[in-house]
Amino acid sequence: MGRHSPAAARPAHVRHRRVTPQTVRHRPARLVNSLYFPRGADAAASAMTTYGIPLLVLATTGSAARTGLVFALGALPRLGAFTVAGSFVDRYGTTRVFRAANLARALSALAAAGALILLDARTLAATFMVMLLAASTGFLSEFSYVAAETAGGQASRAAKTRAHRVQSTLITIDQTAILAGPVAAGLLIEHGGPTAMLATLAAFSLLAAARGLRHDPEPAQASAPKQGLSAGWATLRSLPMLAWLVGGLTVSNAAVALLQAAIPVIVVNELDRSSADAGLIWSAAAVTSLLAVTASRRAIDRWGLWPVGVAAGTVAAVATLAIAHADTYRDYLLLIAVLMAGEGGLTVVLRTVRSHLIPADRFGSTLAATILLLLLPYPAAGLLVAALPAAQLGHAITAAALLQTFGLAVAFTRLRHLPRTQK
Repeated sequence: MGRHSPAAARPAHVRHRRVTPQTVRHRPARLVNSLYFPRGADAAASAMTTYGIPLLVLATTGSAARTGLVFALGALPRLGAFTVAGSFVDRYGTTRVFRAANLARALSALAAAGALILLDARTLAATFMVMLLAASTGFLSEFSYVAAETAGGQASRAAKTRAHRVQSTLITIDQTAILAGPVAAGLLIEHGGPTAMLATLAAFSLLAAARGLRHDPEPAQASAPKQGLSAGWATLRSLPMLAWLVGGLTVSNAAVALLQAAIPVIVVNELDRSSADAGLIWSAAAVTSLLAVTASRRAIDRWGLWPVGVAAGTVAAVATLAIAHADTYRDYLLLIAVLMAGEGGLTVVLRTVRSHLIPADRFGSTLAATILLLLLPYPAAGLLVAALPAAQLGHAITAAALLQTFGLAVAFTRLRHLPRTQK
């Protein structure tokens, strides 16, 4: 998600060359070193955090309840992070926050790896350590994400007419990380054990911290008055198109979050497959999502936001309804791929609407508010999986699919009557 927020005066530690449209146009390789590469390492670590830690718990304990609880503990701190991450980025700059968050995440992963070496992975003490890891890495990942998206928003504004290339590259980086992260985590746990997975997570975090970001706000923007989360809510309420779209996608995210929390339990416990197989489902889904992002970007140019959004939402809702009745690994693999293709199209629609509608001087605070809403379903999904018997997960997925269909239908019905959705 592209982001920028107004900040206090640029910190003294930021001494990089000012980004201008000319530097983006004539030296695009600068973006590789200063934005794309560190964002890629950070995204890989974040993907392994999201998908790998619940798999780690399931592989070591075999407990569906603990897996769901860890999923919730990884998501809950992310919500709290958005109340302060934007202010930290505004005050200290993207470079410092990005590096500090990745360094702290690496240290957390290494500490947990050391604890699992010393403790029996099936003990309550080891599970508690992994729960702390899930909470801390979830919190830190959002700090690095907000910093990276702020840098991406700044680079996009500097690129002016070439901004869509910056954003499309960032989306591709995110989707590629989602592609590689789950299957890598599953294979590492399967063949190297929890320590190998945690060490790899730490390595990506250290690499991101070492490279850092170099796209802090421009001085004129940095001196603007500080804006917090309340300013973001106010801006979101003043933009009905964005508000309806975010509302519909929040409901849709409830279905996706439930599937992310439930699939490891279903695949490993119900279908008797491996952790690597569970990770492969989301990696395969990321391939279709990546293709959908490319196709949707071109389709929006030709047909507009509303038709593409409706098509993507329909695909997502129908796929989720079908997943509720799946009973083989192949069904889950194919249907989740279709679901995430629809979600990929919806992501492009959201980013396009957001980049056009949110004023630059309130971008950061409004982005924090939208992300907070989009993340709300994730801790709830983890707690639901922890509380429900595995046999009831199919019914929960059916209910989530019906809610998703209704939410997206209402959102796009309202969007159809807003004139700016047609362009």
